[in-house]
Amino acid sequence: MNDEPKKEILSLLESPELREYLMAPPEKLNCTQYAEIICGAPVSLYRKRELLLRLNRERQTTILISSHILSELSALATHYAFIDRGRMLETISAADLRERCRDCLELRVDDAARAAQVLEEQLGTRDFEVLPQERLRLYAFLDQPQTVNRVLMEQGVGLISAQQKDSNLEDYFLSLIDGHSAGKEGV
Repeated sequence: MNDEPKKEILSLLESPELREYLMAPPEKLNCTQYAEIICGAPVSLYRKRELLLRLNRERQTTILISSHILSELSALATHYAFIDRGRMLETISAADLRERCRDCLELRVDDAARAAQVLEEQLGTRDFEVLPQERLRLYAFLDQPQTVNRVLMEQGVGLISAQQKDSNLEDYFLSLIDGHSAGKEGV
């Protein structure tokens, strides 16, 4: 990198971590104060984000970001590690996470195992996941919730609620915490 772009980049950054990195790059960059790094006007934010992506791409640098600003992480991250109260809940690639955060019909039923069987046998779909607390996320039939409701009820599955959801990173994290908490309750 020649001096002119380096000066421009340094003017964008208030972060001592990034300044230090640009002067003598290690193989890893820890952004422990990510909120401080991304503060500023939208153009500045865009440039900072692009810089981090460029450092990763051009220098093969692993950038470790610890942040609660989940919506911003989705613009940068290739992998996620979800931690709650010091415990690792899950690690997942960005591609797998996008798949899990698809729009869905979230069903709360009296018997999730039976509901899963009905979805497979009667509606011919396996595009769903069974969640804790007798819930399912159905990724098929989004435009036909009444059909799903009718078939479940006809097959004796008690439908408590059905809700169209567009899941995001924060929702996913919260559902991980809920599932983790639900698993601990019986212990």
